[in-house]
Amino acid sequence: MKSLKKKRRIQVLAVAALALVIATGTIGYSMRNGINFFRAPSQLATEPPQPGEVFRLGGLVEAGSLKRGQGEVIEFNVTDGGATVPVKFAGVLPDLFKEGQGMIGTGKMEGGTFVASEILAKHDENYMPKEVVDALKEQGVYEPPSS
Repeated sequence: MKSLKKKRRIQVLAVAALALVIATGTIGYSMRNGINFFRAPSQLATEPPQPGEVFRLGGLVEAGSLKRGQGEVIEFNVTDGGATVPVKFAGVLPDLFKEGQGMIGTGKMEGGTFVASEILAKHDENYMPKEVVDALKEQGVYEPPSS
């Protein structure tokens, strides 16, 4: 009788472990295209992305670099104080987007230009995405907002 209970318990644990492994594998497989890694311009200079890799680029919009082209195309540079990356975006920019402010864009590199499919800007005058703050602190150019 004891060996039957022990055998049943081992079977239940084995099935539960197998179900956990299958669930973890399924979640990882389904999220493989939905995860976008954040990079700062300095990181792009030292570790270029794979061709076609979609990632998030963050930093400050370089002053004097904002150029509006024909139609909806906007070009500007993003910097973190250590490196600068040219960005091209076709679409409508957020209302709070401006030079000298923090931004994060989702897209991929084409040649030496980051082609963004989405641009996010700060949502109030003091907010800057944590990733951008960390990258700016790492470069030694972060200035806390004045109150």
